[in-house]
Amino acid sequence: MTASSAMRKDVSSVDRLSPKNFRRLSEFISDYSGIKMPPNKQTMLEGRLRRRLRATGLPSLDAYCAYLFDQDGLGTEIIHLIDVVTTNKTDFFREAKHFDFLREVALPAIVDEGRTSLRLWSAACSVGAEPYSMAMVVDDFADSYGPLSYFILATDLSTDVLAAAQKGIYPESMLAPVPATLRRKYVNLARQPGSRSVRIAPMLRSRIGFARLNFMDSFYPVGEAMDVIFCRNVLIYFDKPTQSQVLARLCDCLRPGGFLIIGHSETVAGFNLPLRTVSNTVFRKL
Repeated sequence: MTASSAMRKDVSSVDRLSPKNFRRLSEFISDYSGIKMPPNKQTMLEGRLRRRLRATGLPSLDAYCAYLFDQDGLGTEIIHLIDVVTTNKTDFFREAKHFDFLREVALPAIVDEGRTSLRLWSAACSVGAEPYSMAMVVDDFADSYGPLSYFILATDLSTDVLAAAQKGIYPESMLAPVPATLRRKYVNLARQPGSRSVRIAPMLRSRIGFARLNFMDSFYPVGEAMDVIFCRNVLIYFDKPTQSQVLARLCDCLRPGGFLIIGHSETVAGFNLPLRTVSNTVFRKL
């Protein structure tokens, strides 16, 4: 057997989803989470679902789909399915100009209104880099502006990333984008000798509450209206009608005068929202 024919045989033997089961999965994932799975994502989806085959002991991807849809497996498996499907790319101080805006414009504007108790929301927090970055900026700002209390809500659809975020432990290299002054102030070395991990300071962790939230829900139970909402690099996974619905619900959770910050590749253009543009991808509620 030639090397090329062996390769063709190996590729053909890889477990694949049937067209019917790919459609069933992609439709379910879209309905449940808003995340689109077009045909060009099939290979990616299959690769991620193989993790669940190992965990469940099921023999094939089609057997996994049968378990989900024909054997009432969704009740116990849905959380794990969504965990492997969601994309969780994140960095500390990602899109740094947003944090400059928070420090230099949004927080001073809020304080100038006479507000001394702030509520912020990291609406797609992944493993926690975004809410901890927000907390560093707000806490450092509060040290300069006198008595100022704050709470940051951090939500995500994935239970796996929420568990990691709550621990607040990261590879030391991941903290490289954090300004040195903030690193010294808010990041502790891990306790284990020789470890190259660091941990966010307990005081900062205590200011953040983590919770699971699905953007497809008709109501976002986040409590009192927010002063600032970060919802970055998640709208790009939704179609236009879903983007419109999610943005409208985010606006419902934002107080008048509050700030909504989205990703640099995202837009609110074409949507009827009570927002005015104040900076690139930064908006203020009317």
